[in-house]
Amino acid sequence: MRLFRSARWLMLALLVCLIPASSYAGVFISVGFAPPVLPVYVQPICPEPGLMWTPGYWAYGPDGYFWVPGAWVPAPYVGALWTPGYWGWSGGMYAFHEGYWGRHIGYYGGVNYGFGYGGIGFAGGMWRGGVFAYNTAVMHVGVGFHSVYVDHAAVEHGYVARDSHVAFSGGPGGIHHDPGAEERVAEHEQHQGPSAVQQHHAEAARADKTSYAKNNGGHPANGGVSRPLGAESHGAAAGHPATASHATTAPHTTMPAHTTESHTATPARTTTAPHTTAAPARTMTAPHTTTAPARTTSAPKAAAAPKAAAAPKAAAAPAPKSSPQGHKK
Repeated sequence: MRLFRSARWLMLALLVCLIPASSYAGVFISVGFAPPVLPVYVQPICPEPGLMWTPGYWAYGPDGYFWVPGAWVPAPYVGALWTPGYWGWSGGMYAFHEGYWGRHIGYYGGVNYGFGYGGIGFAGGMWRGGVFAYNTAVMHVGVGFHSVYVDHAAVEHGYVARDSHVAFSGGPGGIHHDPGAEERVAEHEQHQGPSAVQQHHAEAARADKTSYAKNNGGHPANGGVSRPLGAESHGAAAGHPATASHATTAPHTTMPAHTTESHTATPARTTTAPHTTAAPARTMTAPHTTTAPARTTSAPKAAAAPKAAAAPKAAAAPAPKSSPQGHKK
């Protein structure tokens, strides 16, 4: 059994190595059996404006499938939308296609994650003039939210299998939905993989023994977390990307979900790049250090001290006067 598990993870490592880094598509393989059904849970209330909902999902680790709770996450830039990952059946095995950030919602297998993710697109909200507006027909928001609206039609339009909790696409018993034209276009746009806080969130779930299906029977105790990911610093992080050039974004509202379902995901790579380039810009202030030498050149003024050599003139005066007096005597 241990040898079989090692061989399976070796296959996983080899497959991941073949995936282009630019695609941000991580694939995790589970041979022989599908992930459990998606649990039904209540979405935690969004504590503050600007946060995006990333649905929970089943990931795969050393001890089988484990649940990564849904979470509220800071958008990496204005206009960013999250396309959740999904399990797809192909060639007799189940492969996980990692989620990503982009300007449009891409293909996620038609899986009904709930809360705006009914299988096609996202009906939980849209960007309006640089501010994210929440569709409270499926989103639970806190007090004081001004950018909200209600659109039940968008929710209904986005379902592929409205009452299904199946967590994978294709294969026996899976959701059958081929990518539409808009989903295909979105797949070829520029994407950003899961952020650092999303990665850490998934790693924490992986390390939690109670999150594994073999221990919780496919019914995790925590469907979604109420505390936003990166809560201690997301204010600054979100403010930074907000100044990015993505301020003009086309709103996206094509799809759906229900308020009692649902299901999450790696780093703001592209956003961190600008920060790394900013550092060199600051080091360019080094030219100020060249002003120091300019001041040291004034040292020659101190060399004017030789003027003190004028003292010898005072000493020379007494010498000639004493000699004549001596001749008189």
